[in-house]
Amino acid sequence: MVSRTELRAQLVAGGLAGVVATTREQSLRRYRQFAARDPRVTLGLLPLRPWNERDLVALMADRCGVPADFCRVRGPDLIDPERTLDALDAFAGRLAGVAAGRGAVLLGTGHPDRLLGFYAGLADALSAAGCLVLTPAQGRCVDITTRFGVRTYNLAYVRGVALVREGGARGIAGVTGAHTHSPLPVRAALEGLAVGGGPLPDLVVGDHGWVCGAGQLGLDAVGLGDVDDPALFVGEAEGLVSVVVPLEDAASAEVYRPLMRYVLKRACLSQ
Repeated sequence: MVSRTELRAQLVAGGLAGVVATTREQSLRRYRQFAARDPRVTLGLLPLRPWNERDLVALMADRCGVPADFCRVRGPDLIDPERTLDALDAFAGRLAGVAAGRGAVLLGTGHPDRLLGFYAGLADALSAAGCLVLTPAQGRCVDITTRFGVRTYNLAYVRGVALVREGGARGIAGVTGAHTHSPLPVRAALEGLAVGGGPLPDLVVGDHGWVCGAGQLGLDAVGLGDVDDPALFVGEAEGLVSVVVPLEDAASAEVYRPLMRYVLKRACLSQ
């Protein structure tokens, strides 16, 4: 079991916290887009109050540890590793709670190339603990607006984790899934549960639109959020999302493994 001190060092060394790859310019651009209610950035969340750019800088400074100086507009952005660790503990607490009740869980990611292994480890452990890992609406077509226009994707599951693949990508070697911020996949999955008469999830675990889309619909949702994804932290601040762990979400897949082991240990779940 890695200690909190050791994990802190690994977070910084792996670029998940401390100085991160996301730039201040990118973060501020996303804050401006969120303030303008750009659906590419709101991720399915309908904020309860107006949020301007200054409000968002203050929020992200509080939740993530980014510089609070509104005039700082260049350079790499920052995440306070202590905030990441505190949120990981809270995240683990939510997993422990649903595991204790052997609840139903839906896991999904918009970053399958980076985060699939992290979520798959959680899915395996939750299933072993007696939880029902949901896989509804497999193969369902989802039309998502991208910068290239509307593209059709298919909802798929890998090791119990939902993701989307471009139409025709099934069976192509090396194709795990597509990067997306859209809340439409989680809506399709939940619709599949409703139509099929299955249980709704007691907890949704994921990132991007999986967390915001589920939280907006009143479901208990927890996940990971980068400093240029303000929607998750607004959802947390407004009580629509239970826990968001601030960390760089586009690092190499292997650097998330210590986080998975730490969370499972804190949640008293087997790997």
